[in-house]
Amino acid sequence: MVTHVVFWALAVVAVLAGAAVFVVDSMARASYSLAVSFIVVGLQVMLLQQRYVGVLIILMMVMEMAIMAVYMNMFMGMNPALMSMNMVHGTRHALPVSVGVFVLLAAGALFAPWPGRRGSPPDDVTAALGTELMGPKMLTMAAVGVVMAVTIVGGVVLAAHRTRYDRFGDDLRRRPAADPQPGGVGR
Repeated sequence: MVTHVVFWALAVVAVLAGAAVFVVDSMARASYSLAVSFIVVGLQVMLLQQRYVGVLIILMMVMEMAIMAVYMNMFMGMNPALMSMNMVHGTRHALPVSVGVFVLLAAGALFAPWPGRRGSPPDDVTAALGTELMGPKMLTMAAVGVVMAVTIVGGVVLAAHRTRYDRFGDDLRRRPAADPQPGGVGR
């Protein structure tokens, strides 16, 4: 009973956080709202005894939002937390289309003839799901994960090309700092 209450409470939080993406006025707030929504969905998946998949959803969404923030700074030259943006575009057409798609999908889910269960679930549902999803490509996916992590770290290093310590050179006690670029950090 407690699990059901927690599941539905998390569902409400997920929907509200997802709706907040379209209500807030900055890219950073929208990103955080989306991340909260997917983190809550990951928690729901963990409640359904799919711990590996739930943790994977949470980690994937947190890293995705971190990457997006880095690339917003790096390529768009903007501070996503301070810059106000309208996150809703084409409202005249978007609302009726989204309501129509929701009604169509809900009707399909409610009125589709769902097949009955055959057999019994395996002893380790998570291992069976992983084998079904990855199959013989598990080693490839593990290697891709390492390459993606290196890419993320490289992107962060490239985005932050200088720090507050660059102004002091090798001797951090030197005053005043020799700022290589006017208007640098600390002013």
